[in-house]
Amino acid sequence: MRTCHYFTTIRTQYEREIGFMLAHSKRYEGSPAAKSSAKRAAAAKQRMARALSGHVGRCPECG
Repeated sequence: MRTCHYFTTIRTQYEREIGFMLAHSKRYEGSPAAKSSAKRAAAAKQRMARALSGHVGRCPECG
């Protein structure tokens, strides 16, 4: 699937955010903050999927 630079930018930003949250979760494993961070990472994955699918639906280059 061919995608535009904006799609790549969106995906990169979300993946970076998710990576930070998962790293925090692993670093502080067992704490309430780690659990919260893991949940936020899962929610960010869902937001990323929604944002990317919405982009593909609207973008003439990607869709």
